[in-house]
Amino acid sequence: MAVMIDPEKSSLLRAAPRLMQILRVLTRHQFLGALRGKRHWPSPQEVRETFEELGLTFIKFGQVLAMRRDLLPDAYIDELELLHDQLPALGIDAVRATVEVELGAPLTEMFASFSEMPLAAATIAQVHEATMHDGRHVAVKVQRPCLEAMIATDIAALTYLVALGENLFPRLRALDLPVLVREFANSLNRETDFSREARSIVLFRTALADVPDLWIPDVVAACSSGAVLTMEFSAGERVDVYARLHPEAMPRLINTLVRLMLQTIFEEGLFHADPHPGNVLVLPDGRLSLLDFGMTGELDEPMRDSLTLLLEAVVKGDARAAKEAYLEMAPGSERVNRAALLLDIKAVLYEIHRSDLADVSIGDAFDSLLRAGSRNGVHNPGEFFLLTRAFVILESMIRQLDPDHNYMGSFREEISRLTAQHFSLERITDKTTKLARELERLMGDAPGDTRRVLRRFAEGNLGRLQAPAVEALGGRVSRNLERLTGAIAYAALVIGGAMLVLAPLPSWHHILGETMVIAGIFGTLLVCIGALRRDRGRR
Repeated sequence: MAVMIDPEKSSLLRAAPRLMQILRVLTRHQFLGALRGKRHWPSPQEVRETFEELGLTFIKFGQVLAMRRDLLPDAYIDELELLHDQLPALGIDAVRATVEVELGAPLTEMFASFSEMPLAAATIAQVHEATMHDGRHVAVKVQRPCLEAMIATDIAALTYLVALGENLFPRLRALDLPVLVREFANSLNRETDFSREARSIVLFRTALADVPDLWIPDVVAACSSGAVLTMEFSAGERVDVYARLHPEAMPRLINTLVRLMLQTIFEEGLFHADPHPGNVLVLPDGRLSLLDFGMTGELDEPMRDSLTLLLEAVVKGDARAAKEAYLEMAPGSERVNRAALLLDIKAVLYEIHRSDLADVSIGDAFDSLLRAGSRNGVHNPGEFFLLTRAFVILESMIRQLDPDHNYMGSFREEISRLTAQHFSLERITDKTTKLARELERLMGDAPGDTRRVLRRFAEGNLGRLQAPAVEALGGRVSRNLERLTGAIAYAALVIGGAMLVLAPLPSWHHILGETMVIAGIFGTLLVCIGALRRDRGRR
C-alpha cells in the first residue's frame, strides 16, 4: 500500500534512536560547526556524501534541496544534483512477496514469465520485465518493503532537527524550513503512491492523445495497486543515445518534447517534473516514449492564468506586471518587500533582454524569480519549484541532444499554437456561456441577498435606521447591482470580440468579433444613459 506520512503525528520517542544516529553522522561530517556561519560549512562533496550515508529519505531530501537555488550557493546545488538514487536490487523472494500481497494472487497466476533480474533499481522501487498470460509484454514497478516505517521515522527526525535549529538559531526561521519539510513529506507521499501515478499516466495519455510523435505506455489496472504498477513495455532506447546515431531526427523530436511540456501545462494543468534522458525513449518507429510519472506537478486554473501573465510580462520586459503575476502565484505570502522585489525583477528582466534570444532559458528565468522572491519575503509554492526544475532539466536535455537547436523558436511556435487554440470560437463560446450563467445567477440572487444582509445590519449595528429606510436602501443597492451585472455582460462582449479580432484566425472570426464589440459598446452606452437619467430624476 502507499506510504502516507504526516510530520505532525510523528512521535519523538519513535524517532529518538534515528535522531541520535543522524546527529552522530552530522557531527562526524562537521555539519554542526556550520551553525556558526557560512565560513564553517562543510564542502559540497562532503554534504553530498553525508546525504548518501544517511540513506533513502535524505537522498530524496538532498534532491529536493537541489531545486532550491534560492537557499543554497550554486556549488552545493551542483553537487546535490549528483546524488544518485540507485540501491542494491531486492532479491526475487522479496519482490514476489510484495507482488503477491498487493495483487492477492500468486506471481505465476498473474504473469506467464517474470524476470528475476531488475531492469533498474532505485530508492523507492525497482522495475522488472514480464509477460502476461495473454502475451502482452509489460514492465512491473515494485515498491521496496517497509518504506512507510523508514520514511516516517526519518521525517519525524527531520521535523525535530528543524525545530531545534530554529529555537537555537532564530535566523533560520527566515528560511521556512518547516514548510520545506512538510512539502518534502507530501512529495514522498505522492511518489510512493503508485495508484496516483497510474491516474497521472491516464491523464497524460488523454491530454497528449493528439501528439502524433508520442506514445505513453498504458497501465494494466488488473495488475496494479498502491505499491505495484504494471505498464506496457516500452522497447526503445534512451533519447541521448539515439541522438548520437540519428542527429537529423532531433529537430522533430525536440519540437515534440516542447509541445508535450507546454500543452500539458497550459491545457491540463499537469507537467512531468523529471523529463531527463532516462525517462525519454525513442521507439523503433521514431516516436518518443515518456516514462516514470512518479514525480508530476499540478497547476490549478488560477495558477495557470498567473503563469501565462508571468510569461507574457517576462517576454515584454514589464517588471511591474511580472511582479503582480508572480505574487498571484504565491497568494500566501505576507510582509513582502514589494519595492525591493520590483527592483530585483527589473534586474532579472534586464539580464534576459540584454542576452541573445537563442540563449534565453525559461528555467533560469524562473529560478532567478524564485531567488528574488525568497530574498524579499515571498513564500514560493512547491509547484513553482517543480515547474522550474522541469524546465531546467528539459532545456539541459535539449542542449545535450542538439546544441545548435533554436529552443526559443520551438517555444514561440508552440505558444502561438496554444494561443490560437485558446482564442478559438469554441473556447470563447464556452467561456461566454459560463460567464452568462454566473451573471444570471448573480442577477437572480443579488436583490434577495442584499435585502437579507441589510435587514440583519438594521437589527444590529445599523439599528438606528428605520425598516423602510433599510428596504429603500436595499432596493437602490439591488438596482445598482443589476446595472453593474449588465455592464459586466456588455464588457464581456467587448473583451470577447476584441480577442477574436486580435487572434490569428480566419476572417469570419474577425467579423464576428467586430459585431460583438459593437454590440457590447452599444449596450454599455444604454446602461450609462439609463443611469444618468435616473440620477437626474432623483435630483
